[in-house]
Amino acid sequence: MKPVVGGWSLRRRVITLLTVVGVLLIGLAGAEAALATRNRTQIDVVLNKTGPLRVQAQELLNALLDQETAVRGYAVSGDPADLNPYQAGLAQEKSRIASMRTLLDDFPQIDQELRAVEERAEQWRQSVAVPVVATTEQNGTTAGQALITEQARQQFDQVRAAVDDLQQEILVAREKAANDVRGSSNLLVVLLIIAALVVVIAGAVLLLSLDRMVIRPLIGLADQVREVADGDYQHGIATSGPPEFLRLGEDVDAMRQKIASDLAEVREARERIEWVNSQLQKQAEELTRSNRDLEQFAYVASHDLQEPLRKVASFCQLLQRRYAGQLDERADQYIAFAVDGAQRMQRLINDLLAFSRIGRLTSGFVDVDLNKVMGDVAGQTEAARQYADAELTWTELPVIRGEEPLLTNLLANLVSNSIKFRRPDTPPKVHISARLVGNEWEISCQDNGIGIEPEFADKIFVIFQRLHSKDAYPGTGIGLAIVKKIVEYHGGRVWVDSDVPVGTAIRFTLPALPQDVEAAAAAAADQPDEPSAQGDAAADDASPDEASAPLPKQSAGADRPDRADGSPESGRTGDMKETVG
Repeated sequence: MKPVVGGWSLRRRVITLLTVVGVLLIGLAGAEAALATRNRTQIDVVLNKTGPLRVQAQELLNALLDQETAVRGYAVSGDPADLNPYQAGLAQEKSRIASMRTLLDDFPQIDQELRAVEERAEQWRQSVAVPVVATTEQNGTTAGQALITEQARQQFDQVRAAVDDLQQEILVAREKAANDVRGSSNLLVVLLIIAALVVVIAGAVLLLSLDRMVIRPLIGLADQVREVADGDYQHGIATSGPPEFLRLGEDVDAMRQKIASDLAEVREARERIEWVNSQLQKQAEELTRSNRDLEQFAYVASHDLQEPLRKVASFCQLLQRRYAGQLDERADQYIAFAVDGAQRMQRLINDLLAFSRIGRLTSGFVDVDLNKVMGDVAGQTEAARQYADAELTWTELPVIRGEEPLLTNLLANLVSNSIKFRRPDTPPKVHISARLVGNEWEISCQDNGIGIEPEFADKIFVIFQRLHSKDAYPGTGIGLAIVKKIVEYHGGRVWVDSDVPVGTAIRFTLPALPQDVEAAAAAAADQPDEPSAQGDAAADDASPDEASAPLPKQSAGADRPDRADGSPESGRTGDMKETVG
């Protein structure tokens, strides 16, 4: 049954919960900020206002006491120096009153008490201090002391009482400010506790909601998916929870259905593949039997067929030598046809045997120096080159992994073909070169012969395929087929390059050794990123082989001298050409 998707989504629920919690926390944070500001103001009152006011009130009292003591002392001694504390106390009194008034903007009651102290102090000075000082100066100490009566003492006691009231008022204000600080601090702690409770409650609600809406549905979905994974692909998947999980369950079930459908197709395909494999096995057994028959045929062709064919050819040649000119012209022609047919049949059988043995009779791959191979090829084709006045040259060739006899046969076939298909009015020139392309060596055999039309480029590698009559160019038509099979046996490919102006260029690839690829990569990394314009021009003017393989040239031509021991010389001599005589 398909679940009904509805209600609030998980995202909406989480966002709503986080929004409510966020609003509460922001409100609490705002309240705490305002309360903290208020608390700082109250602490400022305690520390920077009421505290200094208490100290200054005490200093004010000390200044007044200094004035009263100085007046008494002067009345007794009559010494003007005794009035210095009076003047200093008077100045200190004015300074302290002025300083206290700067702190009384928020304390009108304290300001009122300070004014009372100031008025009573001024009354005492006018009624007691000034008359005593003036009388003592004019009439002496006795007259001055007479003015210091009990009434004068009571009058100063009133000043002292006013200062006590001031200090009491300051103390009341300080206690009130301290109580406000304690109250705001306690409220701040309460708000912090409330915020912590909000976070804890929100976390608990979120955890419970996740457990009910996420974890449990996920566990149930995982259990059902595990059943499907164990092989029960027909088990329908249904889930509960918010709409996202319902849609997820639908998607997983759709995937299960798709997997079940694909598995059914895979089973059908596997059954078909098993049937095809059984047919292939039968065909492989048939091919194995056929290969055995072919091997038996090759044995018969190389022994049983060759022997009578040699006899036919030998006796035909004897007839040709003994009775040539004794019979009529037609008989000589018939004998020549028989000799030529027998010889061509021998060559055809030998070429077929060579073609069938490629890759079947193997000696294993080894490191082969193609320069040495070209020396052997030069020796094998020496007679043909001398007859055609041909020149064979090659640049420095690489070392590759392969079978040396097959590679020798490969290059000998290419060189022989180039010499065979020459232009009658031009001495043949054959050049073998190599260049590294990626992780392969591209080897080219280019000549100045008659060339190959592009439409026939693919046909020349087909066995027994000939583009000319056997009278014009003799041969069995199997040489390039052998070349193609040897190249493919070594993991390469072969083709005809039709973009050469003169002659034919047959190119083939062979896998390069890892050290050659690494050396080429290192050399490329050492070269500058932007070559000079002169270098670019030189590269553009050079031919493809010269641009890609600027290597020392070696040659084997029709006029090369022999070494002292009579063997042909084919060593590397830089750019100096060597020829074979």
